This record gives sequence, C-alpha cells and structure tokens, in this order.
Amino acid sequence: MNNSSSSQVALKNLKGQAWAPRWWVVLLIGLALWGAAVGSVFVTGDLIVLPTVFLLGSFLVPVTAVVWYLDHDPDPVLSPRRILSAFLIAGVLGLLAAAFLEYWLVYGPGLRGNLKVGLIEEFVKGVAIVVLALGLRSYTTRAGMALGAAVGFGFAALESSGYALAALFVVQGQHLTLSLSSVVFTELIRGVLAPFGHGLWSAILGGVIFHAAARKGQLRPAWSILVAYLGVSLLHGAFDIFGSVTAYIVISIIGLVPLLYLWLRQDRGLPFMRRPQPVTVTA
Repeated sequence: MNNSSSSQVALKNLKGQAWAPRWWVVLLIGLALWGAAVGSVFVTGDLIVLPTVFLLGSFLVPVTAVVWYLDHDPDPVLSPRRILSAFLIAGVLGLLAAAFLEYWLVYGPGLRGNLKVGLIEEFVKGVAIVVLALGLRSYTTRAGMALGAAVGFGFAALESSGYALAALFVVQGQHLTLSLSSVVFTELIRGVLAPFGHGLWSAILGGVIFHAAARKGQLRPAWSILVAYLGVSLLHGAFDIFGSVTAYIVISIIGLVPLLYLWLRQDRGLPFMRRPQPVTVTA
C-alpha cells in the first residue's frame, strides 16, 4: 500500500516537472549571448569568437522553437529524446544527404535548379520523419507536425550556419575581405524567416504522414502524402526563387494556411476524403 502511494506521488511530481526551460528564457539568454559575441568580434577583431557567432545565431530560433514545444503540450508518444534526435541527428544526416543529391542532380541555379532543390530537401526530410516515426505506439496529426518541425528546424539551423559562413567572405574588386556585418545581417534575416521555412514545411508534411498512418495504426503510403510533399516542395522552391521581402511574406502566409488547418482539424478527415455513410436499418 505504501509502495502504491509513493509511486503515485512520484508520478505526480514527475508530471509537474517542466520538460524544458521556458522558451522565452532560452530566446532572451541566447540573444544576449549572441549579441555579446558579435560585439566582441567587432571590438577585438578576434576571429576565434566567429564560430560562436555562427552557431548561436543559426541555432537560436530553431532551438527556441523546439523548447517551446517541449515546454507547452508535448505529445506523450513523442519522448524528448526522439524530438532531440530529430533535431540533431536527422538534421545532420538530412543536410548531408541533400548535399550529395543536389551535387548529383542539380545543374546550376535558375528556376529548374531551385525546384529540384525543393524536391530533394523536402524528400530527404520526409524520409527522416518516417524513419523517426518507426516504432511509435500511435500516430496523431499533431505529433507528426511536432516531429516534422523538429526535423525541419534541425536542418534549418545547420543550413543557416553554412550561409553565415559563406556571407563572411566578400569580394571587393580583386580582394577577398571578411565582412562581419554581412554575417549579422544574414543570421538576422534567416532567424526571422526560420519559423516560416524548413520548420513549417516539414511540420505540414509530418502532419499529413501521421494523419495517413492514424487511420490504420501504421505508416503507409497515401495520395495525401504525395500532394503535401509536392506542395511544400513548391513552397520551398518559390522561397528560393523569389528573393524579395514581399514574396517571403506571401509564401509564408500560403504555408501557414495548411499548417493551421492541420493543427486545428487534428485527426478528423481531410477534405475530399470519402467518409463512411450511415446505414439505415429498417424494421
């Protein structure tokens, strides 16, 4: 009897514990540390601090987004370990796989090249979502969106660090110079856009994948997954093709519509799906 009571008390204490620190604490502390690192490089010119600027600026918003999920209403099916694995391991492997596929299949920039990049990167992230979903006891749309967002944010964080490194080198005339201001500008822009890019697209795809799996209790192919994959790939390609602020806002709004729809509708039937009709029983 005592053992049962102590177990119940321990369970209540465990449920009362936060899974992660408050997201706004992570954001404010990370922003302050990033600002301090940038100021240090500006004042001292010490290049050793540059990797700190790259990593803090690139990971701040994605990490904050993941902490926000863990801090609010985490799905009991998705453990913190699986979410962190999606962010780190799937992010790294997804970025490497996308780099190799783009090296083999994408020939130069332009409309066709950007569309290929969108198709490749969303495919790689979709595969990562499916692999990470193996072995789950159940599938819900919101859990799929959370897992997909974690994969997307991990991918975005690592990709942004690469863009920040590339922005450091600026060609002026025939000379190669280092531009910290370009790094800061790049990280600010990509930090603001991070929630409306990879994280959003992967969340939509993950939600649709889990929605299809929820009906049968296991992962399975479905036409809705193909439609979602092509849709997020087109959004991704358009994001790369159009470089204006207005275009980014429009594309972000377009992406938010299916995201909010999936989140609010959850596991009810998606549009255009055939629903079972009630059978009339006569006496």
